[in-house]
Amino acid sequence: MENTIENIRAQMRKGLLDYCILSILGKHEAYASSLIEELKAAGMIVVEGTLYPLLIRQKNQGLLDYRWEESTQGPPRKYYVLSDKGREQLAQMDAAWQEIIESVNTLKRV
Repeated sequence: MENTIENIRAQMRKGLLDYCILSILGKHEAYASSLIEELKAAGMIVVEGTLYPLLIRQKNQGLLDYRWEESTQGPPRKYYVLSDKGREQLAQMDAAWQEIIESVNTLKRV
C-alpha cells in the first residue's frame, strides 16, 4: 500500500514539475541548484538528472532564456529566466491549474 501511495505522489509531482519550474522562474531568475533547493523545500523531490532535461526542453520550446554569471564558489552559473513566451505559458498554466482545482473540489463535494 505504501508503495502505491508513493507511486501516485511521484506521478503527480512529475506531471506538475514543468509548472513548478515556470512558477519559480516567474518570480525570479535562478540557477539549477537553487531551483532544486526551492523544489525540495516545497516537497517536490527532484534530482539533477530530472531537472536538466526539463530545463533544456523548456529552453528549446522558447519558454526560458539564460545568462552566464561568474561564481566566487566555483565555475560560472547558468541563470534561467522566463522568456515572453514562457510568461504567456505560465499564465495559461495558472488558469488551467485554477480550473483543475475547482473541478476536483466540485467532485469532492458531490
